[in-house]
Amino acid sequence: MTRLERLRIYPVKGLDGIDVDTATVRAGGTLDGDREFAVLDADGDPLNGKRTAAVHDLQTAFDPESGTLTVETPSGETTRFVLPDGRDRAAAWFSDVFEAEFTLERNDKQGFVDRPDMGPSVVSTATLETVASWFEEMTVESVRRRLRANVEVSGVPAFWEDRFVGDDAPGFEVGGVRFEGITPCGRCVVPSRDPDTGEALPEFRERFVEQRRETFPAFADPEAFDHHFAVMILARVPAASDRPTLRVGDAVTVRE
Repeated sequence: MTRLERLRIYPVKGLDGIDVDTATVRAGGTLDGDREFAVLDADGDPLNGKRTAAVHDLQTAFDPESGTLTVETPSGETTRFVLPDGRDRAAAWFSDVFEAEFTLERNDKQGFVDRPDMGPSVVSTATLETVASWFEEMTVESVRRRLRANVEVSGVPAFWEDRFVGDDAPGFEVGGVRFEGITPCGRCVVPSRDPDTGEALPEFRERFVEQRRETFPAFADPEAFDHHFAVMILARVPAASDRPTLRVGDAVTVRE
């Protein structure tokens, strides 16, 4: 059965994600709670893995019921902040740790997503498994944390999501909620890094591109891809203004 296997949101941009059983689509098209907070510098640029590998040194957790963000440093120091009320205290903590001035901002309308005109990111479980197989001793969960997708679909072949981008591409429904692909997700340096240590695989990009080229699916439109350093897609939910709810276990169906 093709089903919604996993929903994962990232309450604070750049930090660890959390799995949720249900997620409501914001009117703006992104998932409720996803990238709702961000640690920003004076220029409005976020603190994330693209900026510094030191972000990977932090182990974080978030309780959506209480709004509690828990941060653990490599030394084992654990600090908790209740958001949004504790934003100033959290900002001071991040400023101290990363030796720069930061604020912790909130955007619960759209979230601090990289492409605010687009919606959730989508990947298949088989894609994660295949990418993991390209690298010695890399686990599926490691790939999942490297790619940071919102919506994961099981019961389909690897790179199933590629078929939904390009001219005349079909859409798909999750529990009756229609998704339409917008673009493949070109990758940055973050997937090359171990999500726990920040250590990069020097050969990651070259190996990834080689394997991606060799395994590019016949059902995908190559014209939709500018390059092969891309995996998962960004999608839109046309009925986002209705604020539909997605549920883990929902059936997934391809729709023309």
